[in-house]
Amino acid sequence: MTITEQGLSIAQVAELVGVSAHALRYYEREGLLRNPIERASSSHRRYTEADVNWVRFVTKLRSTAMPIARIKEYAALARQGDATRQARLDLLLVHRMSVVAQLEEMTKSLAAIDYKIATYEERTAQQ
Repeated sequence: MTITEQGLSIAQVAELVGVSAHALRYYEREGLLRNPIERASSSHRRYTEADVNWVRFVTKLRSTAMPIARIKEYAALARQGDATRQARLDLLLVHRMSVVAQLEEMTKSLAAIDYKIATYEERTAQQ
């Protein structure tokens, strides 16, 4: 989907990004977006390419279990501009460590599941 000068509607962004229009409205209400979403003369939301990219990033943060409060903090820092670059970097580095720890735990859990599956397959094949 190409983003034109008129921007995209909330329904188009929802489909493009893979979230509901309700979630997009929630992100806006909670202050998770970097910039206010422009409105057409009809008062309908019109998302720019930058808005869509920001929403995509927010969905990545959510999918890695970043709390809403932390995303809100990140968005507030981003709105303040370059002076907060280090604070944003620090926030993302801390979150990255959390994601790595989650991945390690998931990998261990997957290994346990794989072991159990192999055990069942072996026992089932012996019958």
